[in-house]
Amino acid sequence: MDRKNIVFYFSDQQRADTCGCYGQPLDITPNLDRLAGEGVRFANAFSPQPVCGPCRALFQTGRYPTETGCFRNNIMLPADVKTLGNYMEEAGYETAYVGKWHLASDGELEKAPRIDHTVTPIPRELRGGYTGYWRAADVLEFTSHGYDGFVFDENDNKIEFKGYRADCINDMALDFLDVRDKSRPFFLTVSQIEPHHQNDHAHYEGPHGSKEKYKDFVLPEDLEALGGNAAEEYPDYLGQCASLDANVGRLIAKLKEKGIYEDTVIIYASDHGSHFMTRNRDAHLNGYDDYKRSGHDAALKVPLIIAGGAYSGGRVVQDLVSTESLPKTILALAGVDVGDAMIGENLLDVVEEKNPNRENQVFAQISESRVGRCIRTPQFLYAVYAPDVNGGEAAASDIYADDYLYDMRTDPFQLNNVVSDAAYAGIKDDLRKRLLAWIEKAEGSRPVIRD
Repeated sequence: MDRKNIVFYFSDQQRADTCGCYGQPLDITPNLDRLAGEGVRFANAFSPQPVCGPCRALFQTGRYPTETGCFRNNIMLPADVKTLGNYMEEAGYETAYVGKWHLASDGELEKAPRIDHTVTPIPRELRGGYTGYWRAADVLEFTSHGYDGFVFDENDNKIEFKGYRADCINDMALDFLDVRDKSRPFFLTVSQIEPHHQNDHAHYEGPHGSKEKYKDFVLPEDLEALGGNAAEEYPDYLGQCASLDANVGRLIAKLKEKGIYEDTVIIYASDHGSHFMTRNRDAHLNGYDDYKRSGHDAALKVPLIIAGGAYSGGRVVQDLVSTESLPKTILALAGVDVGDAMIGENLLDVVEEKNPNRENQVFAQISESRVGRCIRTPQFLYAVYAPDVNGGEAAASDIYADDYLYDMRTDPFQLNNVVSDAAYAGIKDDLRKRLLAWIEKAEGSRPVIRD
């Protein structure tokens, strides 16, 4: 076949270090580890926005949340933005979307939405251009728990499911492979909510038996040092990640059964990570947080594996990349060059080292816990915040101040904030200039950053 099928399989709130190929000592992700061995693993992939809705808006538009207006949760995707789904269908792909959407309701944070599709069918005009197979809920954690729940199909029919949620969502993706139009290539998105915590239960809900099965867990050093609730929640969190991995394995088996595995590119990633209530407990918090909404690696560093086509050979890319590049990369796989209509880069160019002058750094926008911005290089993480500005009310600011600076050469787990250390004044000045350039490029204005 001329063009590859594309599967974009992404999790919610999954740290990179839950995967064996990223250092997890327990056997949590054998299928993803094998996939990485076949394809390409990006060892240093980072989210551009560690909040569910804004990151999903970016995945669907290839534009920063500050440009689309979706800078926090509870803001629907604008109707006038051309989406990934629009492009893929124009390119002749059959599209399918399964799982969590989180872009169809609109209102204030922590209040009932003014336009509320959280537990009802998502209207066709709010599905981001996807007109094909559809098994989704706007806020899947509102329509389901770790076990049992419901989604809606493309005809607004309520589809109830019984069993562990990640398995059931995956079953719907497998069903699509049975009913798809075999005359066209397909673009299948599987948006799992695991390993996100279950909001109304305030708990990570792994499959039954997770606490016993993963009782010999080893906490990542940042969580061990900083506390939070990881000691209680981590076994279920790992159980959720293991379930995702098993389901990726089932999907791969189905592709092989159908004889189309070699004709398919699989992209596995997460929207952001989890810091288990260890960060954002400082005086700069202006909004709210629980597990994300931070520029630390715990919240930003995610797994990213691409396998199939040119992404082969078990290669490991050490350069820093941002998952902001996924829309452009997916479209490049479909033969669509969007140029400057989307942010980011074609990740195949990074794999093939086509740009020797590429800057090895990434940028992120932080919302809800504060109005924040950060820049990450191989050696340093530098972040700023907007004083006295609520992160759930404003998308950006004209004035920022130093938040934190970490030197990963001596402090790989980001435990010692040296932003006020005179010994780092020169380094901070350089990072500040780089960050200002990122903000200006991304947002069209150049703010002031003060000490």
